[in-house]
Amino acid sequence: MTVIKPTRTDAKAVARGLIPSPFDARLRPFSLYQDWMPWAGYVSPRRYDTVEAEYFAIRNQATLFDVSPMHKYRITGPDATQVMNRLVTRDVTKMRDMRVGYSLWCDEDGHVIDDGTVFRFSPTDYRLCSQEPQYSWLHDITWGFDVTIEDESHSIAGLSLQGPTSFAVLERAGFAGVEAMKPFDMMHADGDTLISRTGFTGDLGYEIWCPAEKAEALFDRLWPAGSDFGLRPIGFDALNMTRIEAGFIAPGVDFQSSHHALRPTRGRTPFELGFGRLVAFDKGHFNGRRALLDAQKRGPRYVLVGLDIEGHKPADGAFIYHRKKKEAGHVTSALWSPTCKRNLAVAELKVPFGTDILSDLWAEIYHHKEGKWERVMARATVAERPFFKHARRGATPPGRY
Repeated sequence: MTVIKPTRTDAKAVARGLIPSPFDARLRPFSLYQDWMPWAGYVSPRRYDTVEAEYFAIRNQATLFDVSPMHKYRITGPDATQVMNRLVTRDVTKMRDMRVGYSLWCDEDGHVIDDGTVFRFSPTDYRLCSQEPQYSWLHDITWGFDVTIEDESHSIAGLSLQGPTSFAVLERAGFAGVEAMKPFDMMHADGDTLISRTGFTGDLGYEIWCPAEKAEALFDRLWPAGSDFGLRPIGFDALNMTRIEAGFIAPGVDFQSSHHALRPTRGRTPFELGFGRLVAFDKGHFNGRRALLDAQKRGPRYVLVGLDIEGHKPADGAFIYHRKKKEAGHVTSALWSPTCKRNLAVAELKVPFGTDILSDLWAEIYHHKEGKWERVMARATVAERPFFKHARRGATPPGRY
């Protein structure tokens, strides 16, 4: 048998591994720990400094988180509104132009594929931002409609500017008009830069989007403007703490995308995730509508609830029991909140727990203590989300703090 070994000239140069973000050259020097993680094919930071320092910066200063890895799709054309209404569960005709709306989209069984944000520029122009890739799914949805789908995932870069002094940073950077923006508003700045008053922290904040080739120029404009306002970069771990406090859910953590679940029983409807208000049955047909009508009649099998848990040991991954005996569900996200001074959790409970049965719930927590695992049964109380809520998030114009 003859074996032919390819030489260097025979082999094609293929990019391998994770790719750097458009902001990588500016942000990487801040990393004290070189603690990175994969996100949608990009190198993304878990942390630059200590998680504690980054967390308190979000709640007391201003922070930058690189959201460039988000999947971004532009849907344009005469039928763009019809396509978006067919895709998502909410009614986008009720959104005003230059507004952003949170939404979900489902498969034909009414199970959530993903959640994300819909940017409405006009009735013929939208952008969809999501955690998971949706390009092929969008083509299935848009078959037969007069629209164009452009994958902007790599061509558009983004920074999430969050925290009490975030408005002051934008103002100092010379972005005129941001003082008039209300939550979920967006505006064009300097032509091809887009600013939306959105974020994943539940605090005052903005997301700034620009062409990838102008990412470094955007950073160089923001960074010196933040010198008097405590601006610093943050990683995923600190952001995740604030999103739990804000009561936001995360795909792959608090629910499984129906496109990735290996078992059909793992799918969850919007009603089971607490988003029945975002299902607009009166707008006409949309994907999963028939199944969701049936699901509404049957009622949920599970509910996603907030929990207050006694003690200070985070209950991440804990089982929830009724009367310490009957398994009622499990915790999907948890933390001890430094700001709320509460032990918080998001949990999926089997109905009727979390709906009719709300008391005598207990979290079985295991924590590692000097080489030994200790078991604690801590009382769990159903609590309203968001856990963290501050008036500055909705103040217009915002304070400079």
